[in-house]
Amino acid sequence: MIRVLLVEETDLVRGALAALLTREEDIDVVAASPGHHQTVPRALWCQPDVVVIDVDGDEDEALGISLELAARLPDCRTLLVAGKATPEYLRQALALSVAGLISKNGPCDILAQGIRKVAAGERFIDPSLALLALSSAESPLTSRELEVLRLAADGTPTREIADRLSLSVGTVRNHLNAVSRKTGARNRIDAIRIARESGWL
Repeated sequence: MIRVLLVEETDLVRGALAALLTREEDIDVVAASPGHHQTVPRALWCQPDVVVIDVDGDEDEALGISLELAARLPDCRTLLVAGKATPEYLRQALALSVAGLISKNGPCDILAQGIRKVAAGERFIDPSLALLALSSAESPLTSRELEVLRLAADGTPTREIADRLSLSVGTVRNHLNAVSRKTGARNRIDAIRIARESGWL
């Protein structure tokens, strides 16, 4: 039996996934976690073969958990389930050699298929996500520029962006000017549109 730990914040979705997997003769859901912060302690406790993590909501934390699990439980494999992941995030996940990466929009049997593949020591990447990562242009923006642009895209005023990131107002403006220059945008709104359409935000 393949022992699985499910990590999904939404109760309804977590229950649905568990019910779906219990129909498989070779898969046993040994535990479920409602949030990322409980993942490593639960994995250390129940010793799963595969940890299935919903990355939506906190993508960077999901990648961090994958790396920590690889270090602390070398025999445990991680399968990330993405719904709205950007091409930039997908490229990052691929570069970190995550064991598995599938889309929430895939067919029902892809989850069980992915679990079996990674449990067997293989790498399983949903073809639709691999294509998205490879076909989209790589972001020319630095991580700080993206951070500033994300806050600007949420409607955060320049002064508040500066306060949140412990920067000066002038530095925030410089970052936004650099974003406009690199993307060829006419203004901040245009830069946000270009970044979103390119999958960088």
